[in-house]
Amino acid sequence: METPERLPAKGNTVFIFFMLVTFFVSIAGALQAPTLSLFLSHELHAKPFMVGAFFTVNAVTGIIVSFLLARRSDKQGDRRNLLMLCCLMALGNAIVFAFTRSYWVLITLGLILSAFSTVVMPQIFALAREYADHTSREVVMFSSLMRAQMSLAWVIGPPISFALALNYGFIVLYLVAAALFLLALGFIRFTLPSVPKVFPPADIARSAVTGWKNSHVRRLFIASVLMWICNLMYIIDMPLYISQTLGMPEKMAGVFMGTAAGLEIPIMLLAGLLAKRVGKRPLVLLAVMAGVLFYPGMLMFPTRGAMLVLQLLNAIFIGIVAGLVMLWFQDLMPGKAGAATTMFTNSVSTGMIFAGLLQGILSDWLGHRAIYGLASGLMLLALVLIWRVKEPVQG
Repeated sequence: METPERLPAKGNTVFIFFMLVTFFVSIAGALQAPTLSLFLSHELHAKPFMVGAFFTVNAVTGIIVSFLLARRSDKQGDRRNLLMLCCLMALGNAIVFAFTRSYWVLITLGLILSAFSTVVMPQIFALAREYADHTSREVVMFSSLMRAQMSLAWVIGPPISFALALNYGFIVLYLVAAALFLLALGFIRFTLPSVPKVFPPADIARSAVTGWKNSHVRRLFIASVLMWICNLMYIIDMPLYISQTLGMPEKMAGVFMGTAAGLEIPIMLLAGLLAKRVGKRPLVLLAVMAGVLFYPGMLMFPTRGAMLVLQLLNAIFIGIVAGLVMLWFQDLMPGKAGAATTMFTNSVSTGMIFAGLLQGILSDWLGHRAIYGLASGLMLLALVLIWRVKEPVQG
């Protein structure tokens, strides 16, 4: 067997371009997501249930579109073409949100375009995994560094998002996001590689089914759904919780999100280094335990200083889960990077379905504090499920 050649300088340049594309797409999302509940509430005058329903419909359309496109991307064609199409749709989505103030237009046309935009990140990570395997680059650190770009974007994005929305309006906010997607589109077209398909199409076509038959994949998927329900309920509800229930300024939501994202970066990189030594499973268990402490902490210590300190637990939770769980799916479904990555992202989207419904119903009927009580219980259930998932093959 030949020893794999080391990556040439050109490969290192491509690695940098992967980082840039990930950053631009992530910061575009980090500008839109944190203020979406405020946008719906303030600009469209949507009631809490309608806000939750919006997030749920968004998640459902995202799951359907991403599943269909992921199967196609694993079987045929240049994955970059799909990435460019989805970036173009994301650009169109940002423009629609900039100039439309009709709830029904946004929940139909807007969310169809948004569904394509949700495919961008899993496809970037799938292409990166294929490129890393093809060039013998170390997969865990490559993925961890890309995830760090996402966290960096979430350090910068939320404060800028709230600053743009509150000081200049949502039109400016969404046009800036559109410009970032246009920039990412150019980088994808001219800098990212085309990686040849090396796995039989028939095998990949069966990947989603065979993956679900694996009990460890099922447990990991359900646990991931529960964890993302908690995290996404928090993202949807936190700006409303701190402003309407606790009486804090709305801009503090951006500070909390940015603080957590900033802390995620060193945590994510450290997890990438430790994963090869101690395994993914112990690190994910540590992350879930941090989540178990974080959500009740939001109820028990409702002050600015305490909530800033609690962001360390949030950062440990998300910094590890967002990076290593995706790789865990890929390890449990070898040779099926697109399907495995989409399995992970669909767990996020499924979490969004329930998060939107639960946030809307609970905050409307029981108030915002109920969200964090429910999240505390769901995190305990996720911990039990993760405990029963096997340690993946190191990759």
